[in-house]
Amino acid sequence: MISHYEEKQLSKIVFCACIPLLLFASACGQQAPPDTRVADQIAIRETDAQWSKTAGTRDLDGTVSYYSDDASVLSPNAPIASDKKSIRAMWAELLVPELSVAWQVTKVDVARSGELSYVIGTYQITPAVRQSKIPADHGKMVEVFEKQTDGKWKCAVDIFNSDLPLAPAPPDKKN
Repeated sequence: MISHYEEKQLSKIVFCACIPLLLFASACGQQAPPDTRVADQIAIRETDAQWSKTAGTRDLDGTVSYYSDDASVLSPNAPIASDKKSIRAMWAELLVPELSVAWQVTKVDVARSGELSYVIGTYQITPAVRQSKIPADHGKMVEVFEKQTDGKWKCAVDIFNSDLPLAPAPPDKKN
């Protein structure tokens, strides 16, 4: 016959032995989240293409709306624009009648988690009139997208820089 003390000890052992089994059974019942990377890549390509078209129409508010609320833009020869006001000011300099702005995505990669993505591509800035004082430019870009709570993708980090060589420094005027 088992004493009351031994019965309590046996109950503890059985309980402790069952915990891993319960955890294992629980884990087996859970499914991994679906892999939505292909659909996300398509959505991001479409979003980015629409964003480029919006910028091409010189729609300042529409262009800025593609950024997340905490976005940062690292444009050439300028400080980081890390709020909507400074991002808007940066775009206001580019979306002028004298210029045409466009870009194309060449690569989209989405994290397995489905929360982040990066885009690599090229951009072109061309004068809209032949005798423009603003030179043409072309270069490369990287954009980091975040999936928002509503399922839409917004740009959180945008960096672009020119493929053109640096202009020579003006001559030193010391004589």
